[in-house]
Amino acid sequence: MSNKTAIITGISGQDGAYLASLLLNKGYAVVGFVRSYTTVDLKGLEYLHIRNRVIIEECDLLDISQIIKLLYQYTPTEIYNLAAQSSVSLSFKQPIGTFHFNTISVFNLLEAIKLVERNIKFYQASSSEMYGRVEELPITEKSVLHPVSPYAISKAAAHWTCIHYRESYQLFVCCGILFNHESFLRNENFFIKKVMRDSVKIKNGQLDRLLVGNIDIKRDFGYAPRYVEGMHLMMQSQTPKDYILCSGQSTSLRSILEHVFSKLGIDRDYYAITAELYRPADIDDMYGNSSSARSELGWDYQMTLEEMLDTLLTEELNRTPILNRK
Repeated sequence: MSNKTAIITGISGQDGAYLASLLLNKGYAVVGFVRSYTTVDLKGLEYLHIRNRVIIEECDLLDISQIIKLLYQYTPTEIYNLAAQSSVSLSFKQPIGTFHFNTISVFNLLEAIKLVERNIKFYQASSSEMYGRVEELPITEKSVLHPVSPYAISKAAAHWTCIHYRESYQLFVCCGILFNHESFLRNENFFIKKVMRDSVKIKNGQLDRLLVGNIDIKRDFGYAPRYVEGMHLMMQSQTPKDYILCSGQSTSLRSILEHVFSKLGIDRDYYAITAELYRPADIDDMYGNSSSARSELGWDYQMTLEEMLDTLLTEELNRTPILNRK
């Protein structure tokens, strides 16, 4: 077993919870950074029954002095930076706040590592959204970045910041470029989680209709618990690099919605498209190539989209006792 200490920023999100569980099982001590004790929701850690095994520390990532103090206190071997304003739709409404937090927090973390202990390994949660409008599919690590949302622009800036610190200061910095990945713990403003939640409510007679935006766009979806395994593998490699994690196939949001409706026996008339949920700019289709992660890291991802959706739906139903009694 390991005697390593890992810091996870953004531990309250789905990836933070599943990553914490994975690292604990590998013998790590896990410290989670949260913005505020009073407002943080740690239901993901509670759901995975690991809340009492994780140390929680309040840390404002926009204040480098707080980061430096905690790095001295815990002497981590690895830092996984998952903290971000991660909603694409919200970034159109709050572009300045999104860019400010998603970039300055990364500068502060990397600068703190440079000042305190340069041997600390750093993982940055980059995003497939950085690539935006690509000319060729599938997307690879060498594809040109063309972000089309404030969130994607902020992630691209943070991504290049990581490359700068790796090349200029020889820090161990790797970026995981993850395509859409879902789980029961996904925030409810993300499409698949919203579809799961609202479809069960429709089945229970608690909701009249599911409202959606542009459901003819296509995305590459995977299962979050398998993707955090790829994050850990990146940090164990000899040389820090950036890797894409994805399923390698894209599916339209419409087909996902209709799969869930079909599984629950809900008629298609129960969803409606509204222009209010359309984004100012969007990407028609995107999917990636994860061959580098598979061949160099040994990341093994075999789950089909249908298997993932059925897994998530089963979990959603098991958390809804009313439906189970029918």
